[in-house]
Amino acid sequence: MSTLTRARCRARAHPAAVDTVLAVGVLLCMVAGSFVEPHDPDGVSWGLRTPDPLSLVLMTLGAAALVFRRRAPRTVLGVTGGLSVAESVTGDPRTPVAMCAVIALYTVAASTDRPTTWRLGLLTMTVLTGAAMAAGPLPWYAQENLAILAWTGIGATAGDAVRSRRAFVQAIRERAERAERTREEEARRRVAEERLRIARDLHDVVAHHIALVNVQAGVAAHVMDKRPDQAKEALAHVREASRHALGELRATVGLLRQSGDPEAPTEPAPGLDRLDELAATFRNAGLRVEVARADQGTELPAAVDLAAYRIVQEALTNVQKHAGTDARAEVSVVRVGPHIEVTVLDDGNDDGHHPTPGGGHGLLGMRERVTALRGTLTTGPRYGGGFRVHAILPVEPRSSAAPGGRP
Repeated sequence: MSTLTRARCRARAHPAAVDTVLAVGVLLCMVAGSFVEPHDPDGVSWGLRTPDPLSLVLMTLGAAALVFRRRAPRTVLGVTGGLSVAESVTGDPRTPVAMCAVIALYTVAASTDRPTTWRLGLLTMTVLTGAAMAAGPLPWYAQENLAILAWTGIGATAGDAVRSRRAFVQAIRERAERAERTREEEARRRVAEERLRIARDLHDVVAHHIALVNVQAGVAAHVMDKRPDQAKEALAHVREASRHALGELRATVGLLRQSGDPEAPTEPAPGLDRLDELAATFRNAGLRVEVARADQGTELPAAVDLAAYRIVQEALTNVQKHAGTDARAEVSVVRVGPHIEVTVLDDGNDDGHHPTPGGGHGLLGMRERVTALRGTLTTGPRYGGGFRVHAILPVEPRSSAAPGGRP
């Protein structure tokens, strides 16, 4: 920290001491000025003179009033202005008591608003200059009288400039603080969104593969004694589903690694190009799945592609868990204009065990994915039994509102 900065800090910490030192300095300047006689009968000359006792009293009172300039700036201005008028009327020879009024006017201008500064500044300039011109011993056009006008104007202008600078610096500081808070809030929001996305991915991966493992393990346990070959095939499916689950979990959890951590093997996020493979895993678990596509090989953005895949995965997982062993599922992917429509239907039993619209983490995760992409999701039971999941996703998701619209 520099010497000037330390001095400013001490001054802010002890304002009364600073005002006292200022008052003493102003008093010394006024006393020194009172011994100088700028006018002589023979012309302009400089010489020493003896100040009037009343002038010394006025100077002392004006300087003492400056000690309280921060506490009551307008009162101090009124006191010093009155002392300056008294000095102009009664002081002989004249002394520079108006210096106190100039400093008091500066303090008022630095601590109030601009309209108040204009009013009080013009009043002080008019009163002090008018008193000096009308009642002083010098001619009204003397440069000392004009100097009072100039110095009071300078005091008001300087105080207003200081106040404006303080307000400007404060505004910059507040904007910087608001920007910092906004950055922190944005960072927290992004962290929350990323946690939510990872939670959705984990739910999708775990729910899908664990459901398959559960079904195949049940099949293996059921036919272990009578049909060991079928049990062995079911256990192979369990192993395959477990391997896929571990791989996807490793890829998802790898996003949580810190920047300095060792690299972990990852794989591309799944998309609709793996839809047949996904359907095959459910077929191996005993669910009849039919897939129909009419998207004409549309290239989807990565986020849309992943969301469509996860929606089908979660919907088929719900069919596997809730629709019964004899259920049949139909998956369709259709390109309609600027959107891709994903539909999963099943004809499962109507025993009330299907997930309710808006309930459960699976449907909630679907809805959050679709909403994040500015799409729409419709879920609900079908007439006559079964369940329907229908998602409409934009092929090119918008990152912001259209121009001229609301964000």
